Amino acid sequence: MNVSRPEQRVLHALAQGGYIRHRRDGHGRVSEVLCFTREGYVLSNCTIEIFKSLRRKRLIESRASGPYRISQTGRCSVRAQPDNR
Repeated sequence: MNVSRPEQRVLHALAQGGYIRHRRDGHGRVSEVLCFTREGYVLSNCTIEIFKSLRRKRLIESRASGPYRISQTGRCSVRAQPDNR
């Protein structure tokens, strides 16, 4: 599966224990997303477009109306990332 570099960064943060919180507007559409790392920092390059793409590819999922986390498919799709960033 083709996963872009920004999507890989978000998936990697989610694979390490992060999650995505979202807010909906008056029409029920997602209007804002915040990706949190396991340390509690906000990942700045997680946009609504990346969120929609990951959700469309079923790489992230929400259970019981909770925050979005990485799915089993997402765990298989994420590539290893070197420590030097």
